Amino acid sequence: MQTERLKEILTNIQNVHAAVVGDICLDIYWQADMRLSELSRETPHYMLPIVEERMSPGGGGNVVANMASLKPSKVYAVGVIGDDWRGAELSKLLCGVNHLITAPGRFTSTFCKPLRGGYSHVVYEDPRLDFLSHKPLEKEIEDRLIDSLGDIATKIDVLCVSDQLPCGTITDRVRECILKLAGDGLTVIADSRERIGMYIGCIIKPNEVEGTKAAGVDDFREAALQLAAFREVIMTIGAEGSLYAANGEITHIPARAVTGEIDIVGAGDSFLSGFALATAAGATRLEAASIAGLCSEVTIQKIGTTGTASAEEIIERYGQAYEN
Repeated sequence: MQTERLKEILTNIQNVHAAVVGDICLDIYWQADMRLSELSRETPHYMLPIVEERMSPGGGGNVVANMASLKPSKVYAVGVIGDDWRGAELSKLLCGVNHLITAPGRFTSTFCKPLRGGYSHVVYEDPRLDFLSHKPLEKEIEDRLIDSLGDIATKIDVLCVSDQLPCGTITDRVRECILKLAGDGLTVIADSRERIGMYIGCIIKPNEVEGTKAAGVDDFREAALQLAAFREVIMTIGAEGSLYAANGEITHIPARAVTGEIDIVGAGDSFLSGFALATAAGATRLEAASIAGLCSEVTIQKIGTTGTASAEEIIERYGQAYEN
């Protein structure tokens, strides 16, 4: 792909209408400066003195944020939040794009990440604190989600699915609705940790671990081909790039090495958003995979956050990796 073709696709993204349905989450980072820590008078522990708090959309919310950074004409976020302060913060972060349904009594899916720093440059991450609901969605909430999907489907060019949590947004009924939309001709690109094999008739985006598990084989190339019997497959394979499989054939789209410190959290979300928007903007599958890889290569260089990639950053990365 030449630079001018890359710029053409990125420009065409500005005409795309897209949506993300699924587990729209909140990421919270609490930075502690251990130089300020004191031994608690009540317990035999040193406290974590929080000096900085950062919040960003996580899960499907990170897909939305990555899409928004590429400036499509419209992005919708379809999901469920709780009636808690975390839901209010997530709604603020997604202001202007959210189509979130509030479910009383549920947690807003949130991942809290305490980070310890001190005299050196080393940052230590404590065990994550997760706020997740462990009961299925109520039928009333399912009905509202399905109605929202039906309404939005007539307004979009591509739908991304973020199916990550055991008791999350994508119930069996919601998935049936998504598969019907795909059968009716809507481009649907699905990402799921445990249920990727259920998305027949869609484009699926597993990583190599999810793909081999779904196919029941150890070799990820064989897994991609097996999964492609019922759909198109774009499988990410870490630093090696991605594989596109369809119609009994498989193509490797290589990545270029990123030097320096990296943070791979959210890289799959960046890939999914870039692939979906590029596809809707008229890119071939291989062009879309190449652009998606560039998105990930940009975001993994943003340390301590689930970052996003702008069109300008993608073009700069292309120049660094593929022209020099």
